[in-house]
Amino acid sequence: MNRINKLFQEKKNILSIYYTAGYPNLGDTVAIAEELERSGADLLEIGFPYSDPVADGPIIQASSKTALDGGMTLKLLFEQLKDLRKTVSIPVLLMGYVNPMLQYGVANFCKSCAEVGVDGCIVPDLPMSEYEALYSDVFKENGLTNIFLVTPQTSEERIRKIDGLSNGFIYLLSSSATTGKNLQVSESTEAYFSRVAEMKLNNPTMIGFGISSKETFDKACQYANGAIIGSAFVKSLKSDNVIASVKDFMKTFKP
Repeated sequence: MNRINKLFQEKKNILSIYYTAGYPNLGDTVAIAEELERSGADLLEIGFPYSDPVADGPIIQASSKTALDGGMTLKLLFEQLKDLRKTVSIPVLLMGYVNPMLQYGVANFCKSCAEVGVDGCIVPDLPMSEYEALYSDVFKENGLTNIFLVTPQTSEERIRKIDGLSNGFIYLLSSSATTGKNLQVSESTEAYFSRVAEMKLNNPTMIGFGISSKETFDKACQYANGAIIGSAFVKSLKSDNVIASVKDFMKTFKP
């Protein structure tokens, strides 16, 4: 059983934190992961920055630019993560865009993920059909889970297809907007969350985009197995005292 499956079997109201590799300082990637686990995070999503991030709002875009300007690359990220599993035991996902993966080589990317102990990936712009036809085997060979995204506009047929291809969890976007918008649970959003819950999917679900406070986290957990916080956490990071800013942010959710 992989770390992701074990987590969802054992816990409810799972708190996943996204942050950008190499931000706020180039060498902070692993130290942030370690402190997030100490402070109570259940799951980590480490973003590998890209110059044209279509789904990211201004906060994460700015963090990606800072990281890229500082010298962050996929090669460097894997070097930073080489001893990750000596100090971090919770599930870790890499999140980013397909272009850097293609430049690195998808087979090499998957192999590097396995070597450093990464459990899976979230690649918003990787088409499901392309993943299924070209990359699913190499993901499986390296023990990697591919996390698919669902929006309020996703059809039931497609959600069922995603459920069949998944072996970790399904990422429910609270809206079709970019990251960083505040979660607004309108009647239509509530109907969307309820519609997915009533489908009795085989895989657990996590809600992301707009989770920025304990209130919005708790609200999301009413409809899913947990929630993902990204922009609010990235915004809270202070380059002069990273560990203290991680601790302070996490106290809101894990007092």
